[in-house]
Amino acid sequence: MKTDIKVALVGNPNTGKSTLFNALTGLNQKIGNFPGVTVDKKTGILELNDGRYAEVIDLPGTYSLYPKSRDESIVFSVLADKSNPLRPDLVVIILDASNLKRNLLLYTQVADLKIPVIVALNMMDLAKKSGITIDVNAFAQKLGVPVVPISARKMEGIDKLKEAISHANKIALQADTIDVEALAPQLIAQISDEMQVDNPYFALQLAHQHETLKFLSPAESDRIEELEHEHSFHSSKAQASETIARYSFINDLLYDTVHQKATAHEETLSNKIDKVLTHKTFGFIIFFAILLFIFQSIFAWSAYPMQLIADLFVWAEASLHKLLPPGPLTNLVADGILGGLSGVMVFIPQIAILFGFISILEDTGYMSRVTFMMDRIMRKVGLNGKSVVPLIGGFACAVPSIMATRNIENWKDRMITIMVTPLVTCSARLPVYTLLIALVVPNRNVWWIFNLQGLALTGMYIFSLISAVTVAFVMKQIIKARERGYFIMELPVYRMPRWKNVGHSMYERAKTFVLQAGKVIIAISVVLWVLKSYAPGDRFEHIDKKYEQPQYSGMNAEDKQLAISSEKLEDSYAGVLGHVIEPVIKPLGFDWKIGIALITSFVAREVFVGSMATIYSGNEEKIESVQQKMHDAKNPETGQPVFTVAVAFSLMMFYAFAMQCASTVAVVYRETKDWRWPATQFAYMTAMAYLASFITYHLLR
Repeated sequence: MKTDIKVALVGNPNTGKSTLFNALTGLNQKIGNFPGVTVDKKTGILELNDGRYAEVIDLPGTYSLYPKSRDESIVFSVLADKSNPLRPDLVVIILDASNLKRNLLLYTQVADLKIPVIVALNMMDLAKKSGITIDVNAFAQKLGVPVVPISARKMEGIDKLKEAISHANKIALQADTIDVEALAPQLIAQISDEMQVDNPYFALQLAHQHETLKFLSPAESDRIEELEHEHSFHSSKAQASETIARYSFINDLLYDTVHQKATAHEETLSNKIDKVLTHKTFGFIIFFAILLFIFQSIFAWSAYPMQLIADLFVWAEASLHKLLPPGPLTNLVADGILGGLSGVMVFIPQIAILFGFISILEDTGYMSRVTFMMDRIMRKVGLNGKSVVPLIGGFACAVPSIMATRNIENWKDRMITIMVTPLVTCSARLPVYTLLIALVVPNRNVWWIFNLQGLALTGMYIFSLISAVTVAFVMKQIIKARERGYFIMELPVYRMPRWKNVGHSMYERAKTFVLQAGKVIIAISVVLWVLKSYAPGDRFEHIDKKYEQPQYSGMNAEDKQLAISSEKLEDSYAGVLGHVIEPVIKPLGFDWKIGIALITSFVAREVFVGSMATIYSGNEEKIESVQQKMHDAKNPETGQPVFTVAVAFSLMMFYAFAMQCASTVAVVYRETKDWRWPATQFAYMTAMAYLASFITYHLLR
C-alpha cells in the first residue's frame, strides 16, 4: 500500500510504545528485521482522519541516543541518516507522564536533530493516580511542539493523536533545548563543513559515534577521528557536559509545568509488592513456583489442541490418499509435504501459550524483577538475567525460547543463550525418555514415595540444566565480543496485563514461527520421505515378489504388510544409510535399526517413537505394544535383548545432547542470519552426544 507520510515511534522502554503502536495500526502490521541486524522491525499502516495513510515504524526502546546495545544504535541511524529509506517525516515521542524527568532526556536529544515532533503524554491515568498534575498547554508552549495526553492501554486520546499526526508540520518548529554548538564549537563547525551537515547536533553525534555508524565510509570515519585529536575532543566528557545541560533545561521545564504531591500511591504500592517478590529468599521461591505453574500449564493446556492438530493432519493425509489417485505424487503431497507441515503446526499451541505467559509477565512488570534477581547468578556462567526466560521456556520447546532471546540486548549473552537453550530437555524428548525408561527401569517405589521411573525422568531434566549451564561457562571463555555486558533496567510499576496485547503477541509469534521455520522443516521432511520411500535398483520389486510366493500365502494380511514395510525400510536409501553408519554407532551400542531412527528423528526427536513402531512392526497408535515389541527384540548375533540398560541410557544420552530438531536449526539461522551458528551448534552438540553416549554405554554394559 502506498503511504503519504512516515511516522516513527520513539521512547524509553516501559513507556507503552508497543501498546501505542498496536493501538494505531491494529492488525495492519509486518514484522521483519532491520537491514544487516537481527533486531525486530515492526511497521504498520495507519489510516489518518483526512483519508491519507501513514507508515508507522516502532523503533527499539532506548534511554538515550548514545547506544549501549545494537537495538539502541538503530534509533540514531534511522533518525539521522537522510539516505536511510526508513527515515521518518515525523517522530512521535512517547513520554511516561508519571516519570517525565527520565523520559525527557531522550526527547531533548531527538528534538535537537530538528525532525518534526509530536509528544504523546502516555499513562495520564497513572500520573493522576500518583498525584501528578501536568499543565499540558504550558508544557506544549515551552517545547514548541504539539502535546497530546493519552492512555494507550485504555485507548484514550488515540483519535486526538491521529488528528495531530494528520496536521503535523513538515518543518521542525520545536524550541532549542540547549546550546549544542557551545559543547565543541570548532569541531562541530569543521565536521558540518567537511561532511556537509546542516544540523549541529547531528555533527556532534558523528563525533561521538562515527566508529559504529554504517552510513559513514571508512575514510569519513578516519577524518572525523583526526578532527577529534586536532581539537582535543573527549567523548565521555562532552556527553557528561551535554547531559548536565539537558537536565538543567528539563528541571526548569518541569518546575513550570508539572506539580506532584509528596507521595506517589502507585509507586509506593509497587515498592511494597517488591519487598516480597524480590526478597533474597522468598523472591526465588515465588519465582520457581510461578515457573512450575507455567511449566505444567504448557504441557497440560497444549496437550488437547496439539492432539487435535495432529488428528486433523492424520485425517487430512488419509483423505488425500482416498481422493487422489495412488502414486508417488500423492504420497509426496500427503506423507511428505503435509506430514512435514504437521510437524510445524503441532507446535503452535506451545508457542502461543509460552509467549502468552511471557507477555503477561512483561505487561505486569514482573519480568523486569526476574531478570534483576537472576542477573548476578547467570552472569557468572556467561549468561544474562534475561537468559532465564529462554532457558525455562526450553522445557516446553527450544523454538519459541530462542525467539525469546531477542529481549537480551548484549550480543555475546544472546548468542550464548541461543547456543545452549537446545540442551534443555524439551517436550519432544519426553516420549523418547518415557519409552526407554519404561523398558529398562523397574516401576517400583523407593523410600515409599519416590518412583524409580519418575526419578530417572527427573534426573534427565536436572542433567539437561547442568549441561546447559556448564556449556555456557565454556562458551563464555571462547566467544569474544567488544560489546560490554551492561545491565541497566528500570523496574516499572505493577499493572494489569492488557489482554488484547497478550493475544496479539501470541498470534504474531505463532505466525512468525510457521512462516519462517516452516519453510525449512517442510523441505527436510520431503527429503526424508524420499529417502524412506525409494531404494537403489529394484530392491522393492524383489521384496514384493518374495511375499507373493506360496509359502507366504497363509500369512495374515496385516502381518504381511508390516513385514513388507519393515524389509522395504531396511532396503530403502534410509536403510542403506543406516547400515553405512552402523560401524560408527556400534561403539554406542546401537544397531542399524536404531541408526535409521537417529536419521529420521533429525526433523523432530519424537519421530523416534514412530520409527521404532515401524521398524519393530508395532502399532504406532499404541505405545504399549511398541514397548512390548522393543522389549522382545533380540540381537541376532548374541541372542540377547537389544534394549539393555546400557543401550537405553546410551540412547537417552544421545537424545539429551544431539541437535535433532529441524525447527530449531531453522530458527537459530533466522535469529542469527548466519549459517555458521547453527552449523557450529549442530557440530558441538553431536560431538557431545557421541561422547556422552559412548561413556554411558561402556560404564553400564
